[in-house]
Amino acid sequence: MRPSINKAIFTLALAAVAAGCSQQVSYEKDVLPILQNRCQSCHDGKGEGSQASGFVLMTYDDLMQGTQYGPVVVPGESLSSTLFLMVDHRVDPKIHMPPHQESDAEGQFASLSRDEIETIRTWIDQGAKNN
Repeated sequence: MRPSINKAIFTLALAAVAAGCSQQVSYEKDVLPILQNRCQSCHDGKGEGSQASGFVLMTYDDLMQGTQYGPVVVPGESLSSTLFLMVDHRVDPKIHMPPHQESDAEGQFASLSRDEIETIRTWIDQGAKNN
């Protein structure tokens, strides 16, 4: 009888872990604050990033429109999404997003944290919903 109790406990624990891994990421609550704090100063329609690429991050629709070169988010596919590839530094090292500026005292242009990058990756992989 004891092995079946251990098996049941293991199964419940595994289910709990799996449920935690599939938590829905919200654009409004999880992704938007990252973009506002780390990206909008350059991609507000007037900033250097917007001027160089046409990429504006003021609204969800702006984000999904992408740049003058095309979409930056492919819903369900983070590894095909330029947004994820750029913030995770998987593209040309000269293209560092956010841009690396030594003079920024507040750290606004520092690389995104691993948690911020994973939030963006998970949101994209979950379908990049406007939720």
